[in-house]
Amino acid sequence: MAKKSTRTTPEDSQASTTDSAATSTASEATQAATSAADDQAEQTKAVDPTQQITDLKAQLDAKDDQLLRAQAEIVNMQNRNKKEQAALLKYDGQALAKDVLPVLDNLERALATPADDEAAQQLKKGVEMVYGHLQDALKKHGVTEVAAAGEKFDPNIHQAVQTVPVDDDHPADTVVQVLQRGYLLKDRTLRPAMVVVAQ
Repeated sequence: MAKKSTRTTPEDSQASTTDSAATSTASEATQAATSAADDQAEQTKAVDPTQQITDLKAQLDAKDDQLLRAQAEIVNMQNRNKKEQAALLKYDGQALAKDVLPVLDNLERALATPADDEAAQQLKKGVEMVYGHLQDALKKHGVTEVAAAGEKFDPNIHQAVQTVPVDDDHPADTVVQVLQRGYLLKDRTLRPAMVVVAQ
């Protein structure tokens, strides 16, 4: 009887190794697929669609609120800029008008000086013309004189530099005398009138 050979050939060994590797790879792939499926199932269980919708709505509401606030801020800035531009146009030339007022005061002082001879009278007449033209130019640009003498004292347009006792002709808080004229530029006080007030 012939004995069966138990020797392993190299081909048999290689085939066995290949089968073992294939089985191992298939096993790993199966485990990976199972693990991925389990992870996906856990994520699906963890994320509730109703909760997700609620969260998204909350985020959308927050963004809407931010947008509305930003739009409101832009509108406020535009309104502020319009008001500032209107004020600049309305009170344009304020600095120039303030600088001209001392010139007007000096012309008034010159006109208050008596003119005795013919030459002085002619000079005074010329000063009167300059004074009149200057007043007209200021009026054209909204500069008007503050009403003071005999008026009730108003701290917004009058500056009290002296007080006198009250009498029959001058009740309390009445302007008795104007020491320096005051001027308005439209509705803004350019220079308050310096006055004497009855107290």
